[in-house]
Amino acid sequence: MTWLDLPADHPYGIHNLPYGVFSTDGTEPRVGVRVGDDVLDVAACAERAGMESAAVWRAGSLNPFLAEGRQAWTAARAWLTEQLTTEAHRDCVEPNLVPVSQVRLHLPVEVADYVDFYASEHHATNVGRIFRPDSEPLTPNWKHLPIGYHGRSGTVVVSGTEVVRPSGQRKAPTDPAPSFGPSVRLDIEAELGFVVGGATRLGEPVALAEADEHLFGVVLLNDWSARDLQAWEYVPLGPFLGKSFATSISPWVVTTDALRAARVPLPGQDPEPLPYLRGGLSDDGAGTAYGLDVAVEVDWNGTVVSRPQFRDMYWSPAQMLAHMTVNGATLRDGDLFGSGTISGPEKGTRGCFLELSWSGTEPVSLDDGSQRTFLEDGDTVVLRATAPGPDGAVVGFGECVGTVRPAR
Repeated sequence: MTWLDLPADHPYGIHNLPYGVFSTDGTEPRVGVRVGDDVLDVAACAERAGMESAAVWRAGSLNPFLAEGRQAWTAARAWLTEQLTTEAHRDCVEPNLVPVSQVRLHLPVEVADYVDFYASEHHATNVGRIFRPDSEPLTPNWKHLPIGYHGRSGTVVVSGTEVVRPSGQRKAPTDPAPSFGPSVRLDIEAELGFVVGGATRLGEPVALAEADEHLFGVVLLNDWSARDLQAWEYVPLGPFLGKSFATSISPWVVTTDALRAARVPLPGQDPEPLPYLRGGLSDDGAGTAYGLDVAVEVDWNGTVVSRPQFRDMYWSPAQMLAHMTVNGATLRDGDLFGSGTISGPEKGTRGCFLELSWSGTEPVSLDDGSQRTFLEDGDTVVLRATAPGPDGAVVGFGECVGTVRPAR
């Protein structure tokens, strides 16, 4: 129960409490928590309550709070819940609630390192069939380790940032030589992004059972992809300019604590992973290598063209983090890693337009009567997602929005 006038099914009820960074006219960016249709100015509320921890929430990013670690994250969630459910705290909280319509939302974290994985068997199989029709769709290593690539942290942008069509080299199989120009096969990838805190030391891997100590929260992530640039450059070292021009994330970071009710077992891994990737038992039955029941929606110019389900993913977030550090690579506060495209077994659950249009051979019809294969200038893509919360509640992720602008 809460003294706030919120419907029980509100996606931003007290069961959620996602963190973001906001500002209002004439103020500096600082940490806020979304509750209902308002943003709680956490630093101002904490200062009024006489809490020393207010300092980390006055920052222009979540990074100082991420550095505090799991114990502080859990304590902060408990404190926020108390403030929002106890009538005695109303006078402290209410003056520091700002309507979300009156705030500007910023990139919630100063991204340290960015890694993107390739964790959907359905996506990897579809891509393999498109590009290697005469070979096995999955590479021999795919079911033995979470495959990923290192991206460019400096081009991670907050939802609403326009995406300029990238230029680069491209060469179709029938072209005699490469040419240079704007990408003509611009695509999206609907993913979840995982925000990391609790820095580690070089040479010290994070065991799978300890991954939750570092997994702070989840955002929606759109890994914009220039498929023609990518196809020409990716052999032998993988994605580069075809991916590095922009990665959009949603402004609200839904904490892993808010997603406890959304944990589900993985669909099944065969062959059994090596010991460092094997999950153990947990009280909720989902295991330490758990999946998440997150329903995603892909909207293209106002038409919902796909509804991928994250619960279909082959590799878990905990396995991705454990593999990312098994060689002794460090974690830094503000690290971000993407899940890779979320795709399912049916056409209506494919999470990128390469798959939806089957490499441009099957155009997608939009509600305005137009057809698309890849993105055109002026197109807008919106990702949305929800997850189950406790006692039938719904956890909202908000939106991750991007509009394509012409190449410069």
